[in-house]
Amino acid sequence: MYDIEHYYKAHSVSDAVQRLSENPDARLIAGGTDVLVQLHHMSKKYRDLVDIHGLPELGGITQLDDGTIRIGSGSTFTQIIESPLVRQHIPSLALAVSNIAGPQIRNVATIGGNICNGANCADSAPISIVLGARMEIATLDGVRFTPLESFYTGPGKVALAHDEIAVAFHFNQADYLDIGASFYKYAMRGAMDISTINCAAACRLDEGRFTMLRLAYGVAAPTPIRAKAAEAAALGKPLNHETLGAIRDAVVQDVAPRTSWRASKEFRMQIIRTLAERVVAEAARNAGGTLA
Repeated sequence: MYDIEHYYKAHSVSDAVQRLSENPDARLIAGGTDVLVQLHHMSKKYRDLVDIHGLPELGGITQLDDGTIRIGSGSTFTQIIESPLVRQHIPSLALAVSNIAGPQIRNVATIGGNICNGANCADSAPISIVLGARMEIATLDGVRFTPLESFYTGPGKVALAHDEIAVAFHFNQADYLDIGASFYKYAMRGAMDISTINCAAACRLDEGRFTMLRLAYGVAAPTPIRAKAAEAAALGKPLNHETLGAIRDAVVQDVAPRTSWRASKEFRMQIIRTLAERVVAEAARNAGGTLA
């Protein structure tokens, strides 16, 4: 039995935004894989629900006229994995979300929920960050866009007002064309466990040298982060073991892992440094590079 005091099924995104604006205690529910856990524990913060599950405005995976891949925030991970557009243009995203939970959860959990709950272990966050994702957000005044990279503001906190709803994620053609990308999740039990560390990279090479590198982590800091010192260590450098070593050494400037019951700070740091080499090397191979 769930302790639900008020439940409202929204008819549209604008209807849901209006409802949220009228009730400061209301919470959204879509896939429900996170919210239902809170309800199971009788959390009083989730007693007033606005249901946006199945709204057509939040669904669909399409390619816009300018080449942008638009993924509705209500898209399930299974839909993303099976999307021909995602498989063709941003296959690394499909790879990343295939590591989330098990098939039953992926069939109902949404990318919007995974991102908007603010968890630093969200497996869809690092790969979306390195692919330059922008968020389309519905507000009372219309629509605004924000880079996913700046969306996380603190532990469990995101730049989303109470009466705003993430509508879609946009992956611009300039951010996925002619790049190589990769993702790796380290967890004790693979997909069926929360990440101990997750890592994603995207890069471009020109004549064997890095002209662009984005490297991002989850669970390596209070929020998902870009590793900009590590990225800078690669620019203009050839794809070789020396450069990968420089990336591995520089990444310690970017991260701030902590000790928890899952893993010690020192163990996480070792994984972070190892993945800096491993994931960047794989992204570079996917970009057509050959490790010298």
